[in-house]
Amino acid sequence: MLRTRVIPCLLLRDESLVKSVKFKTYNYIGDPINTVRIFNELEVDELVFLDITASREGRKPNFKILEQIAAECFMPLAYGGGLSDIEDIGRIFAIGFEKIVINSNAVRDPSFITRIADKFGSQSVIGSLDARKNLWGRYEIFTHGGSAKTGKAPVEWALELERLGAGELLVTSIDQDGTWAGYDVKLTESVASKVHVPVIANGGAGTVRHIGEVVKKGLASAVALGSMVVFQGKDLGVLVNFPDSKELKEVLL
Repeated sequence: MLRTRVIPCLLLRDESLVKSVKFKTYNYIGDPINTVRIFNELEVDELVFLDITASREGRKPNFKILEQIAAECFMPLAYGGGLSDIEDIGRIFAIGFEKIVINSNAVRDPSFITRIADKFGSQSVIGSLDARKNLWGRYEIFTHGGSAKTGKAPVEWALELERLGAGELLVTSIDQDGTWAGYDVKLTESVASKVHVPVIANGGAGTVRHIGEVVKKGLASAVALGSMVVFQGKDLGVLVNFPDSKELKEVLL
């Protein structure tokens, strides 16, 4: 069984880091390069950077800032946002990123996932699912930073992404994002119990206990952390940090 990875998931907006709440409001965090340096010292497992406006604005990744991030970072890196061209993905890997995260363009052109996996390997492709409950309590997949409905259900879309060649899935609860109230364990478990690739739970972590819960009950192979690693606490100021290793072991054993 894979050791549970605990992964800071950082949001890029222009050339700054921000943190979202339910994909709507955004709080400024700071400079991504300084943040990377702190995470280097904290020796985190890996980092994920998501450009939250690239797809909505129909633009390519900001290669300049990604080059700066890769030059500073000592741990494995993943990037998502504005990826719709195989050549751009090759450039991302050449810069020094190990994985790419595909969300909006996978829905627009599912074969895109297969082409990436065929060229670079499934291990380099993370299929991203952003899900929100509708008025009837059913989950639906959204794209373009939570602004576009797809009509797709998470489990069916997760199975399709796996079939297309995604080697890992990032499952984000839009409703829980930035709330500190805990992961959507039901959503995570519904996907993780049906697929055979690792599932990264994302959205809502506020305590170390939440991490243990989504791994044990939600069957997540890894967890992504946002607010927990960039704020001192709920409604408190910015402080880049990482959970204590002893506490993590206690909840994950």
